[in-house]
Order: sequence, then structure tokens, then C-alpha cells
Amino acid sequence: MMSEVLILVLSFVILLAIGVPVAWSIGISCVLTILASIDTLASFTTVAQRMATGLDSFSLLAIPLFILAGQIMNQGGIANRLIAFAKALMGALPGGLIYVNVVAAMLFGAIAGSAVAATSAMGGILGPAMEKEGYSKQFGAAVNITSSTTGLIIPPSNVLIVYSLASGGVSIASLFLAGYLPGILMGLALMLVAAIWIKKKKYPAGEPANLKNIAVTFLHALPSLLLLVVVIGGIVSGIFTATEASGIAVLYCLILSFINRELKVSDLHGVFLSSVGTTAIVMLLIATSMSMSWVMSYENIPQAVSDALLSLSDNIFVILLIINLLLLFVGTFMDMTPAVLIFTPIFLPVVTALGVDPVHFGIMMVMNLCVGLCTPPVGSVLFIGVSVAKTSIQKVIKPLMPLYVAMFIVLLLVTFIPEISLWLPKLFE
Repeated sequence: MMSEVLILVLSFVILLAIGVPVAWSIGISCVLTILASIDTLASFTTVAQRMATGLDSFSLLAIPLFILAGQIMNQGGIANRLIAFAKALMGALPGGLIYVNVVAAMLFGAIAGSAVAATSAMGGILGPAMEKEGYSKQFGAAVNITSSTTGLIIPPSNVLIVYSLASGGVSIASLFLAGYLPGILMGLALMLVAAIWIKKKKYPAGEPANLKNIAVTFLHALPSLLLLVVVIGGIVSGIFTATEASGIAVLYCLILSFINRELKVSDLHGVFLSSVGTTAIVMLLIATSMSMSWVMSYENIPQAVSDALLSLSDNIFVILLIINLLLLFVGTFMDMTPAVLIFTPIFLPVVTALGVDPVHFGIMMVMNLCVGLCTPPVGSVLFIGVSVAKTSIQKVIKPLMPLYVAMFIVLLLVTFIPEISLWLPKLFE
């Protein structure tokens, strides 16, 4: 078994190091590993079959539909309305635009379910406004990058759907409910770091809050916010499944965008094309990751890792800390979707054997990998954030450090206090 494991790990790392895209690196390393056991034709056939089988799931249909809903939101002016509402709420505080960025990213990210969409939308709209008012471009970009990941924890979240698939069927409704408190806690932690930075820079207070403006912007944003009630409420109450909810989300966003008159029929071609491109990338990652999961299972790697971890300690706190550190390392060079699909079958049996709830572990895992989206060398949100802000990674890393610390502290709280994740799901049982 050791030779196959070495082939799998070394080929994957080498392919990544020379710049081969992650999905292709996963697929090629799977083929090379299987070639050590069976002949050429059977190896290619097996990997292709496992890729096709991995995508043969009704639940996965929710992903392209939620991606499409997010694209429609981005084009349909929903981000502008949420930012206006957040600015009416938080703009009067010293350094208010920083808080606006966090709150708006949480709202938009939660509705769109995409950290990338939130990063580009918030950075494109708030970035120039911050720069005009004298905010540090680098710190503004750092806050935008980290706060955008909250949308992957606060539902609806495509990554939580992927985790449900990888875990063997953990309830999507429970995962969605479990994401609320950790996501909000993450946003509050980032705002606390921002508050310390704002106090240090002595930013003046903004214009006093206007109750009329708050009411008006809230009414404008309310139809967008109601999408969360419709989608999550419908799933939790059992009216429709997560996949059906994604279709309803698309229809709702289309109607809302046309009512707002910020989306035309002629714009739909670009929206659909962009959604198809994103979906193709995600689905290829899922397909190759599912094949790698099968290869690892075929080589008994999950069992070997489980035995190795349990031989180190049977203390659940120690095991969870080790897993967190391993995932933080993995997140620096692997995208979130393949990481969830590959490492869930490895680590989930270990923690469930020690009494950890699969829902709690799913939230912990997604929060952990959110940090990887903000770190070099592979962090997609990091690259988009610095690109939108027209700065460089080297300049953003320093202001990112205290935000990394805040994210890690929240991760530890969620890891070792399960009720933060499990309170809401238990409340709705």
C-alpha cells in the first residue's frame, strides 16, 4: 500500500508545484496510482467511471442553480441595495465603511452563497469609496477578503451541500441551520479587529444615523433578504428540498431583478454563460475529487490515517486540534471543494468514533478551509480581492495577519464548543 500512497501524494504535489490546475492534478494522480495496481485501459476506465458516478447525484443539481442565482443577484443590483442598507446602519460609526464592508459581505455572501461574488461585489463598490475617504487600501482589501468567506458558512452554501454528499448524507437543513451562529461570530470577530485598527488610526465618526434613511434602505433591501427566509424556511419546514430551493432561488432572483429594472433580457446571455463557466469548473473539481476519494478508499488510506491519529491520542480535543492544523495546511494549496470531498471520508470516521456530531464537524471543516481561501499560494478569494483593490498580495499580507488570528480564534471556539454549531439544529428538531 505504501507505494500507491507515495505515488498518489508525490504525483499530486509535483503536478500542483509545476502549475497544473487542481482538478487535472487530482485526476492525473488518481490514474497514476491505479496504474500501479491494474493495467492501463482498466485504470483510465475506472477513474472515468468514478468521476461519472460521483456526479450522479440529484443533490448536486443545487450547486449550478445556486451559482446561477448568485450571478443574477450580482447583475441585478441586489448588492447595491444591501450595501446601502448596511451603510445606513453602520455608516455613522468611526471608520464606518469598514463595518459596512463586513455587514454587507455577510448579507450578500449569505444570499449569493459565494465568497468570490461577495469579494468582487463589495470590493468593486466599496473599494473606491474607502479610498476616496482616505482609508488604507490594503486594510480595506484585507477586510473585504476575509469577510467575504462568511457567506460560505451562513447558508445557503454550496460547500455545505458538497460536505453533505461527501459525508454520506448528513442533513443539509441541519448544516444550513448550524452555519448561522458561527458565521455571525466570524463577522463580529472581524469587526472587532477592524474596531481596534480604526481606533488606532483615529478615524472620525460619520454622519449621524438617519432613521428615515434606515427605514427606506431596509425596505429596498427587504425583498432580497426575504430570499433567505423563503429558501431556508422552506428547507427547514420540509416544504422543499435544497435542490428544489435552488430552483426557487433562481426564479425569485430573476423576478426581483426584473422588477428592480437592473437586469434586461439581453443581459441573461452573459449571466448564463458566466454561470456555466463557473459550474463547469466546480463540477470537474467534484468529479476528480470523488475519484480520488474512491482511490484512497481502495488503498485503505482512510483506515490507515484513522489508526495513525487514534494511536497518537484518544483525547477528542487533541485529535480535533491536529485535524484543524492539517486542514489549515491543506487549505493553503488546495481549493475548498476538493478538500472537503477528499478529506471528509478520511477524518469524519475518526471524529465520529470519538463522539463528534457530523454536523458540528462539517461546520468546523468549512470554517477551517475558509482561511485557506484567504491565504497564498492558492487562495482564490485573496487573488480576486487584491485584483479588485488594485494592490498586491505582498502589501495585503501584513494587514491580513490580525484578521487571520481572529478567524483562527473563532475556529477554535466553534471546534471546542459544539453548541455554537448545534444549538439551532437542535432547536428545530
